[in-house]
Amino acid sequence: MTIENIPEHYIQSELAEKELLIYNLKMSKEIIKTKVNLNMHMFSFLQKGKKEVHYADRAVTVNEKQSILLRKGNCLWSELLDPEENYYCKLLFFTEERLSKFITEYIDKETAENEEIEETFFCIENDNYLTSYIDSLFNINEPQAKLNDKLLSIKFDELLIYLLRKYGKSFEKFLLSLESQKKDSSFKVSVEQNIFSSLSLEEIAFLCNMSLSTFKRHFKLEYNISPGKWLRDKRLEKAKELLEMENRTPSDIYMDLGYHNLSNFSNAFKKKFGVSPTEIA
Repeated sequence: MTIENIPEHYIQSELAEKELLIYNLKMSKEIIKTKVNLNMHMFSFLQKGKKEVHYADRAVTVNEKQSILLRKGNCLWSELLDPEENYYCKLLFFTEERLSKFITEYIDKETAENEEIEETFFCIENDNYLTSYIDSLFNINEPQAKLNDKLLSIKFDELLIYLLRKYGKSFEKFLLSLESQKKDSSFKVSVEQNIFSSLSLEEIAFLCNMSLSTFKRHFKLEYNISPGKWLRDKRLEKAKELLEMENRTPSDIYMDLGYHNLSNFSNAFKKKFGVSPTEIA
């Protein structure tokens, strides 16, 4: 799987030095789990479809009734289409430098609760104001034009001011954390948040900003076991617990434990415990 550098993948190279960029993304087919190196913080304003985003320590899904602010860094994302609909969203990218200008003007750091937070995204529930705001962005069609650059700068401040009013201290803390970029998820937290996900080892390594070989080496030092065996054992032990304690069936649980098909799950379960999952359920 190739890595897409965003926003460079979407936007012309001559615009790369700008502090604010907008892009209209339209798609007619789903893209599942793209490896993304997000080089600027990004608002995603969905119009049609769903977006799933995986960071190292957590994941989120948003639909067209929501918007999301994503911290820059490595992530996996999927763009999902509604039945018989195209995928359509508006993307607004911004740099730490532009954010710092806003914070200097509108946030009093001395009185702000500038505690370190661990969030990699901030979900926003769309309301009438935000719907109108998103519609207004569609009139800024040429981001390279000087007047449009100024207009976009005003619109960026407008958005952040409104979200500060809407969400208060929680949004303020998130903005301050984006500026400081203190966030560095621990290796163990990143691994253990994905025990039961369907992510491959290569994808988990990418989210930890490591090559697969470095990830495996680091994992062995932390856990004294190979990552493949550790994850498999954890998932199967959880499966046994669910089958014994909650009267679940194998077909109920295999996908929730990171397996793509029931046959592979059943074979792995029998190899570990000596009995098939149906004998326990």
